[in-house]
Amino acid sequence: MNRTRSARVAAASTVGAALVGLAVTAAPAQAAPASQASVTATLASVRAATAKYHDVATAIADGYVPSDHCEASPTGTMGFHYINYGRLMGTDVTQPPILLYVPSPDGGVRLVGVEYFHVDADQDLSTDDDVPSLFGQRFNGPMLGHEPGMPIHDDLHVWLWAHNPNGMFAQWNPSVSC
Repeated sequence: MNRTRSARVAAASTVGAALVGLAVTAAPAQAAPASQASVTATLASVRAATAKYHDVATAIADGYVPSDHCEASPTGTMGFHYINYGRLMGTDVTQPPILLYVPSPDGGVRLVGVEYFHVDADQDLSTDDDVPSLFGQRFNGPMLGHEPGMPIHDDLHVWLWAHNPNGMFAQWNPSVSC
């Protein structure tokens, strides 16, 4: 992550130590499961709202800033993270703060998913009482920041535009690559 991006992530964490927006709810010990119909309808609305971002120029024009490297691991790929810092504190699930892209055969990038991000309120890896859920799924975390300046956080990947054999909400997708 470059210094500007690190500074923006750090600033976002300072501004709001609890990014609980995005129709995200803190997960109580016995969270009620979301209905499948509700999840399907909400995912369809996110898909419809993000379809325009298949054109990466539209994403950039709407304020998404590309990361400088494609995230990959032995278990799969996350891709390039395009972050809209203005949406980190948002409350509209159809406006995800992070778009996930992977390289395309034509030399550009193709949209494969979205990511929701939540700063851990107490910045303590040993507590998880504020881990949110969305689409009936508990976010992954808390986890250390992946780059200097990134706070302890929780995140949820949603593979709307690329099949993931590990599941729509898995962190890593082995069917895409950098």
